[in-house]
Amino acid sequence: MRIITDTEVAAALDWLALVERLATTFREGVESPPRHHHAMHRPDGEATMLLMPAWERAGYIGMKMVNVFPQNADHGLPAISGVYLLSEGDHGRPLACLDGGELTRRRTAAASALAARELARDDAATLLVVGTGRMAPMVIEAHAAVRPIATVRIWGRHPEKAERLAAEYADRFDTAAVTDLEAATREADVISCVTLSTEPLIHGDWLSPGTHLDLIGAFRPSMRETDAECLARSEVFVDTYPGARGEAGDILQAIDEGRFAFDDIQAELVELLRGERPGRSSRDAITLFKSVGASLEDLAAAIEVWERLEGAS
Repeated sequence: MRIITDTEVAAALDWLALVERLATTFREGVESPPRHHHAMHRPDGEATMLLMPAWERAGYIGMKMVNVFPQNADHGLPAISGVYLLSEGDHGRPLACLDGGELTRRRTAAASALAARELARDDAATLLVVGTGRMAPMVIEAHAAVRPIATVRIWGRHPEKAERLAAEYADRFDTAAVTDLEAATREADVISCVTLSTEPLIHGDWLSPGTHLDLIGAFRPSMRETDAECLARSEVFVDTYPGARGEAGDILQAIDEGRFAFDDIQAELVELLRGERPGRSSRDAITLFKSVGASLEDLAAAIEVWERLEGAS
């Protein structure tokens, strides 16, 4: 069995190729049982273990184990770590063990980029990133692969981290760290939230016509990155209905507040990609994509890595 490091995973996942691999896998479908979601009460706070299996009907089999430790930020460590086990489908023999943290970050950003390809305006050029963790550079690169991003603004709870990230991308974009989140929100074409917030950061009355809002961070019912007004004003799309119903804190809390209903969701990603449901209704519509992650995405990304590396061998 081959061990595939985070560096190898990153090198194997070209953004456009990964986005297209995800699109193909969503359209064709895989078997993906509900993921196991376990809260772990640790001495320094709550953590989460996720177990996510998926398999093709006549192909690869995979399973991811990932641990989410929000408190790792206090130690300068990534919040997400784990492994992905990929097996061949003929006899179930393990092929490779991949770094799960890098795989997760890249497939998550690519799924958001895929949604933006379907929903964001074609001329979307200004990206606001809310959050400065390991996902932040991923969404910059992924969104820039599918839209003509020229301006990147970055907001975070720690301004010095936002400034460092802005400096890293200054040679590719017009970048700046911002402290006025409302003003930056009003000016953005695409807003990508990558935090572990439990309180609204983006407010619906800040959103300008034509904005695309990408919500990645809140993956538990107790988490949220937006207020209910964002949901009420937007055409809302999700990665999968089951994931949204069980874990999308932004949606569930807006429902609890009486500002949104689950039936108000316009489509899940597969319906968009198969042309079964329409996307953005007009140039001035506000679109919102809420993802909590799906095992289909991990399997697609792992296959992309394996076939790239085996093809290069």
